[in-house]
Amino acid sequence: MIASDGASRGVSTELVFVMSSGSGFFDRRTTDAVTVSFGERFATSEQFDGVFKEGMALVERTAAYLDGDGRRDAKGLKAPVSVVYATESMRLTTRLLELASWLLVRRGLKEGELSAAEAAKKRERIKLRAFGRPSHIQHFAELPVGLRALIDESFALNDRIIQLDRAIEQPAELPVPNPVAAQMAELSRAFGTASRR
Repeated sequence: MIASDGASRGVSTELVFVMSSGSGFFDRRTTDAVTVSFGERFATSEQFDGVFKEGMALVERTAAYLDGDGRRDAKGLKAPVSVVYATESMRLTTRLLELASWLLVRRGLKEGELSAAEAAKKRERIKLRAFGRPSHIQHFAELPVGLRALIDESFALNDRIIQLDRAIEQPAELPVPNPVAAQMAELSRAFGTASRR
């Protein structure tokens, strides 16, 4: 129980520290396709603002739980559940620290605080992983409801950010030229020229 309490205090401190701190699109209105990367659109979109707020709010709630209700919950646990609590709370913290780092890098790029090269260098140090769910772990179901809820939310956010990261990092592909559209344009020009004669 003491180990769980100490672990929760450590992870909550880390989370508080964090708080302080390809698909492409093209414009069909022109004859020449203009490719815009998903990353360029996402970085300046309201969608990113929503993900950022959601992620940092989860970090804040997790820190508050581990430093408050979670600490009290941990004191009432007995081994081996207390060991599972300590382990999963540390894993939760590590996961959220990586996600928060990703969000902060993307925001820095969006706000012009980081260049594309600087953001790419910082991104290389962030380790995003597709984690397996811990629900199969023995005694996991005996953990406090509050901790399990935060773990579930962290997995959902982790999956979402991994998908976004892959889409952003994927180079935008130029659209395949449409031969029918090109022929129609040539016919239109030809008939337009003939009608003016």
